[in-house]
Amino acid sequence: MSKFDSIRPFYDSEVNGALKEVAAHPMMKAMMNFTFPEKKDEEWTGQLLKTHSIRDFQINFIYHSVQKVLAVSSSGLTTSGFEKLQPNTAYLFISNHRDIILDTSLLNTTLYEHGLLMTTSAIGDNLVKKPFLKTLSRLTRNFIVHRGLSSKAMLEYSLLNSEYIRDAIFSQNRSVWIAQREGRTKDGMDLTQKGVLKMLSKAAGDLPLQDYLIKLKIVPVSISYENDPTDMLKMPELLAKAREETYVKQKNEDFRTLMSGIMGQKKRIHISVGDFLDDEIRSIFKEEKTVNKQLQALAGVLDREIVKNYRLWPTNYIALDLLNQSEAHKGQYSLQEKMEFEERMSAGLALNNPVAVKNFLAMYANPVIHKEKMQLLAT
Repeated sequence: MSKFDSIRPFYDSEVNGALKEVAAHPMMKAMMNFTFPEKKDEEWTGQLLKTHSIRDFQINFIYHSVQKVLAVSSSGLTTSGFEKLQPNTAYLFISNHRDIILDTSLLNTTLYEHGLLMTTSAIGDNLVKKPFLKTLSRLTRNFIVHRGLSSKAMLEYSLLNSEYIRDAIFSQNRSVWIAQREGRTKDGMDLTQKGVLKMLSKAAGDLPLQDYLIKLKIVPVSISYENDPTDMLKMPELLAKAREETYVKQKNEDFRTLMSGIMGQKKRIHISVGDFLDDEIRSIFKEEKTVNKQLQALAGVLDREIVKNYRLWPTNYIALDLLNQSEAHKGQYSLQEKMEFEERMSAGLALNNPVAVKNFLAMYANPVIHKEKMQLLAT
């Protein structure tokens, strides 16, 4: 028994058995028929049953699924900054989080194409309640983050997650992906939660915290979608927040959001890898004397790097101008792009609801506002 059994992905020795259990599942059939429409079921099934490692499953199946998703639901993926990373080196990628599955899938696709180590990635247990999804997540090297626990249990699992991340990077030489905050950003404001960094710090052990954070090789990652495929699905929660109400998810809401994120139209996508934070970490620990202030300052550095490298699209500028009822950024988009955005908004939104319209526009406008604010603070 491993101390990480309650959260870890499959070992390679478990992969073939897990694949045999789900090979005939309707969702596996649907996924494979989408990915390999030219192949008969017996062909992909035969290859699946000969697969004995997570890497082989990712390369021979999931990679092709991601390429198919990009082909049918986007105008393409561009990347920057990956040349900074070294082969056979484990990193801790801390990223903004917009889509449940695609954020990590696209990052791993890019890492694979650059000959770099793919990640083990954090995923909330609320997203893998269906047995098939839990198996698939473990087959794609996800580790579980438990939600909605008692305070005592939350502390225990927080330490376990922290120790797993340390073990993955230091012992397994495996890169790790975690989001900068719990859950996806729904309002377009990508802000790092200090609690995420506090969780990371729990496994420092005998190492001074500064040395431990540097040894983790933290890399900020920014991912941006021209169209958020789940923008309309985020509206009920944003409206509840605007009314200062507690939002209660509907049954199967997470699953519907997951599928919409994968198949919904995204237009252009960009992933950017930021600079290493070693110098910033040393500077923070030199200036700040308490752990609380050190982690808060590190959260601020991550915010700055993630926002700086976030790719802004015409949709972001259009939304800001519509929100302000101005044309201040009209040089950033065409009339056709503005018409397309307005059509998208009117198709899914009650335009006679000013609160809904404001929240929808803010979702796209906030990345511009946030970036402009960060640029002012840097001057």
